Amino acid sequence: MEQAAAAEAPAGTAPPGAAPVVRLASVSKGFPGVAALTDVSFDLRAGEVHALLGENGAGKSTLIKVLAGVHAPDAGHIEIDGQRVALEGPAHAQRLGIATIHQELLQFPDLTVAENIFLGHAPLRSGLRIDWEAMRTRAAELLAQLGAQDIGVDTVVGSLSVGNRQRVEIAKALALEARVLVMDEPTAALTAHDTERLFATVRTLCSQGVAIAYISHRLVEIFELAQQVTVLRDGQRVATEPVADIDRDKLVHMMVGREVEAMYPRGSHQPAGPALAVRGLRRHERDQPIDLTVRAGEIVGLAGLVGAGRSELAQALFGIEPPYAGAIEIDGKPVAIHRPQDAIACGLGYIPEDRGLQGLIRDMDVRANSTLAILEQISAMTVIDTAHEDEIAADVIKRFGVRTPSARQLVGKLSGGNQQKIVIGKWLATKPKVLIMDEPTRGIDVGAKSEIHALMVELASQGMGILMISSELPEVIGMSDRILVMRGGVLVGEFAAADATEESVGAAMMADDD
Repeated sequence: MEQAAAAEAPAGTAPPGAAPVVRLASVSKGFPGVAALTDVSFDLRAGEVHALLGENGAGKSTLIKVLAGVHAPDAGHIEIDGQRVALEGPAHAQRLGIATIHQELLQFPDLTVAENIFLGHAPLRSGLRIDWEAMRTRAAELLAQLGAQDIGVDTVVGSLSVGNRQRVEIAKALALEARVLVMDEPTAALTAHDTERLFATVRTLCSQGVAIAYISHRLVEIFELAQQVTVLRDGQRVATEPVADIDRDKLVHMMVGREVEAMYPRGSHQPAGPALAVRGLRRHERDQPIDLTVRAGEIVGLAGLVGAGRSELAQALFGIEPPYAGAIEIDGKPVAIHRPQDAIACGLGYIPEDRGLQGLIRDMDVRANSTLAILEQISAMTVIDTAHEDEIAADVIKRFGVRTPSARQLVGKLSGGNQQKIVIGKWLATKPKVLIMDEPTRGIDVGAKSEIHALMVELASQGMGILMISSELPEVIGMSDRILVMRGGVLVGEFAAADATEESVGAAMMADDD
């Protein structure tokens, strides 16, 4: 009977009553001063996508690390196929069929696709020599199994797009004969096209009986892919529900434990004169000139596909890669920006796209990160005024609601949303007139997004000019007073907020260059 039920179940749906492949039973895990998980149970069934949701700091990362054998539970246990097991580390978990696709891919960019797929477990000939031909053949078979025949097994991984590198990582999991696949924020750095290909791959894996734990802050993906959803809050399981029985509002409420303010609040700010004016800016000699204006008290959204040149424009304005030509004015006064220190002195702040590499020093504490941009102002010679530094850090923590045990906590230990709040606080400490925000809410939960959006409106109401770069069209349209569209390194369109729709802005982003 069970075999018949399995045969009749649609692809991507576990058979009714199917036993879990993996079960976390009443698992608890704590760290000094933090109860990361408390009595959490979580099941994964063959052929099913089970979404794991929660705000940053809710316990998702700890749960998947317990599942992957990185952390041993303090209480509770893990079952695989109904048998209780004690995972002795990630390698043991992999041998038992549990693989994890991390948000930051763990690959060797100078090795080929086949070498990355079989790293550490390559097929051998007699005499313990690698069977290169068998490895290449099997790698091609695994890629074909995923519908990724377009990736050459001899291609160097470092030359692939992020989306294709992710497909290679999934093939690596299949090479380990994974029955359970954990996917942590898999679309965070993907284009729309690569995201669609990933969805197709997930559905293929489900049809082959793989159980998938799927972690994402993009709720639309949960409703498109998942059959079950478990919500964590403050280290505890709030609920496990069939996705078909829940809507977005209920899901958000379960995640944050409160009613979230309007995701895209509309303030009463009234734009004034130009805070930032750019004329004839060219990043390189052959580039087309760029003109743009951001008024005081205005949020200007900058839309465009990945590779359109948005981040490069921001880096040129901030002096990270000084432009070849052009004029920049702040508050109507010409300024010369050759390096970031010049930009800061002129009243520019810049929240970079990659907070981990460009926005923070992860091995330093909250206090030190909060004052990185104003060290010259709080120090004499080489001596930092630590009392002043403590005051600033305390203000950042209080003003932005940063969840941290203390200002001495290493910032790398914080959740993504709390890290982003530290980055914003760091730049607001410089008292900028114009704030450039590159993907300000990427990779953070819905509650933190709402808080950052509300902060943007507050800053605009105080007269700050904001240039926001975002790849999420609802965010661009919902938050912007005016929208600029960039394509191929050139500004190709402008929309007033009242006239902008996802269709019209998206069409401008993707229109043919001819």
